[in-house]
Amino acid sequence: MSKGILFVLSGPSGVGKNTVLDELFKNFDGVSYSVSATTRERREGEVEGEDYFFISEAEFKGIEAEDGFIESAVVHGHYYGTPKKFVDQKLDEGEDIILEIDTQGAKQVREKYPEAVYIFLVPPSLEELENRLDKRGSESDKSKNLRLKNARQELKEVHKYDYEVINDSLSDAVREIKKIIIKEQKRRDSK
Repeated sequence: MSKGILFVLSGPSGVGKNTVLDELFKNFDGVSYSVSATTRERREGEVEGEDYFFISEAEFKGIEAEDGFIESAVVHGHYYGTPKKFVDQKLDEGEDIILEIDTQGAKQVREKYPEAVYIFLVPPSLEELENRLDKRGSESDKSKNLRLKNARQELKEVHKYDYEVINDSLSDAVREIKKIIIKEQKRRDSK
């Protein structure tokens, strides 16, 4: 049995990573979602254990101290991390996993999993990214401005990724990511 492929979907806050993956999973079961842990408050509609594991800062630091995350970061004042045990078990079982993380997390994953497939989701423009953050309705002006400032820096990381997908149209972005996953699976299976 072949080992599973780790896919990493990254990009700036508000680019639509969650939306793209939600749409991908509606009619594609070729990859499983890895649920991250976070200390931030749950947003309306988010489900514990599906969107994130919502934990306290003390719980997070305890897991981190035991090297229990493949990546962790403080983003906009909140802790985020990907549980190592879950990901390694799925990959060893031959299951393909996709992580949806920010660029800080992707750097850490790259150090531990250089063979992973890295996909960078970019907005069509910074103006559109700002519109999307406004539509989300969960950001204060201060938070939105911080996210936009961070996005400008994060967009400079795109050259470090295997693939770049522009999220101009949801259906097109989903189709491109699906093509990437299938291409990489065929490459693995042909070895």
